[in-house]
Amino acid sequence: MATQAPTPPIAPANVPDSLVRSVERYLYEEAELLDTWRLHEWLELFAPHGQYQVPSTDKPDGDPARDLFLIQDDRFLLEQRVNSLLTRAAHAEYPHSRTRHLITNVRVTDATDGRLTVTANFAVYRVRSGTVDTYVGQYRHILLQDEDGSFRYELRKSVLDLDALHPHGKVSVIL
Repeated sequence: MATQAPTPPIAPANVPDSLVRSVERYLYEEAELLDTWRLHEWLELFAPHGQYQVPSTDKPDGDPARDLFLIQDDRFLLEQRVNSLLTRAAHAEYPHSRTRHLITNVRVTDATDGRLTVTANFAVYRVRSGTVDTYVGQYRHILLQDEDGSFRYELRKSVLDLDALHPHGKVSVIL
């Protein structure tokens, strides 16, 4: 059964600033891994049952059990995606695009029993062959916090604010 991130509440939960800062640092370090194409290291940020989802632009709050998603990867499929992106077989990303992940407005809206609901706004710029594609939206993540304070993704969900994927027509990088 697919894990689905709840629609975020309007007001954040009363969580310590130190926890929010730790989550911000985690997201910034993840962005660095993606922008430098260290995808095997990035994959280690996921729990064994972790999922990566990108809903379609026409159903941003869709249910992955019923609705079409642009990306709906469990850990196995995510490993396949990473391996593919790092080979010449991924024609849309060979040679690799330059990307820049910008993250802002990070909020921890719930922190219960080591399970954190996190939202953040993002802009991902992809530069390839003289063209700049821009993806903007909101992250809706569920993080698991280990006893040592480290985090792992149970759900990494990128909800696009775009009406459609025009002009680029695809998502060939990890948002």
